[in-house]
Parts: sequence; structure tokens; C-alpha cells
Amino acid sequence: MATVDAPPTCPLPHVSEESAFSERPAVVRRGPLAAATWREIGYVFSSFPVAIAGFVFAVTLFSAGAGLAITVLGLPVLAVLLAGARLLGAGERGRAGALLGMRTVAPAPVGKGGIKERLADVAGWKAVLFQVVMFPWRIASFVVTLTFLATGWVVALLPLYAWVFPTFVGWPGYRLFDFTTDAGVHHAYYLESPFQIGAASLLGIGLVLLTPVLVRAMNRVERSAVRGLLAG
Repeated sequence: MATVDAPPTCPLPHVSEESAFSERPAVVRRGPLAAATWREIGYVFSSFPVAIAGFVFAVTLFSAGAGLAITVLGLPVLAVLLAGARLLGAGERGRAGALLGMRTVAPAPVGKGGIKERLADVAGWKAVLFQVVMFPWRIASFVVTLTFLATGWVVALLPLYAWVFPTFVGWPGYRLFDFTTDAGVHHAYYLESPFQIGAASLLGIGLVLLTPVLVRAMNRVERSAVRGLLAG
């Protein structure tokens, strides 16, 4: 009896979670309620305390090491700085991988030649530079993200709680400003009509939709810095 060979089977291409995620519509994967958006926001918020700690560590040890460089004690301090910066860099790559979906390669390890080889560690110095350079950027990113996030949602949801002000606060509506000039002229403006409240809510919705775009744009700088200063 003649046998018929079965057609060769081709293995199915492996689709990673990142690839599958990227096939979703942009409005879903980058919208204000998308998990990816909140991961990016979480990266910005977690970068705030990390930036402070890393900057203090880098500046303190570098200043101490540079000040003691004329003595033997300065070199071990700088070696500790570079070793610690490498550890911080590994943590940054891990955080970027978990929250931003980045895949990076660690720089080559330092040999066992002692302090002299440690001080010649280019990757370590780049990691120190990362902590210093990214400090002001991360502070600014945190402030901008928090401002847009809080303002957008508070204003967008105004129709849900606008009744609180005339009922419990005694205002005719949401107070935008209330002040008296030196000449004794009083100025006050409240959002009290349905049109005013609705218009404000639409503005808030616009800020809510803009926030993921803004956060993603700011995190592009983070991605570039991690690739350029912390990856091998």
C-alpha cells in the first residue's frame, strides 16, 4: 500500500504579549482608561522618589569622592559610587521593562581588576550621569502629569458633584475665583448654569484625553535615556 507523506507543518509564529498588545486599536491601548496608560503614569509617579534618591546618592558620593581625591580615601568612595550607580541602573531597566515594555541589555560587567578598573568603568559613569541628568526632567514630568491628571478628571466629572456647592457650601456653583481689589471692587465667578457646567466638563474630558498623549511623549525621553545611558 502506498503511503502518503503528510505535508510538513510549519510552526506557528510566536506572538509576544507586546506584539499582541500593539495590534489593538490605538484608542483602546492608549486611551485614558487603558492599562498601558496607567502603567506609563505609574512609571512617572514612581520615578519621582527614585529620582530624588538617585540624585542625592550620586551627588553626595561624587562630591565626597572628588573632595577626597587628593587622598587615598577618595578613590574607594568613587568606586562605591560607580558600583551603586550600576545597581540603580539595573533597577531602572527593570522598572522600564515592567511599566514601559522596554527590552534592554545590561552593560558588560566590570572585571576584577580592583579599584582602578572600577574607576575606568564607562557604564558606571553613564549610570551616574543618568541619575543627575534625569533628576530635573523627572520632577517636571511628575508635576505636569499630576496637574493634568487631577485637573482633567476633577473638571470632567463636575456634573456629578456640582450640586454639592449650592447645597452644602453656600456657593451658587463651582467657584473659579473670588477676590476684592485694592479699590474695593469685588470680583467673583461661579460655574452655576447647566451650560457652564457642561462646557467645563467638555474641557475636562479634553484634558483627560490629552493626558495619555502627553505622558507618553514625556516617557519617550525616559526610553531614550535608558537606552543611551543604561543599556549595553
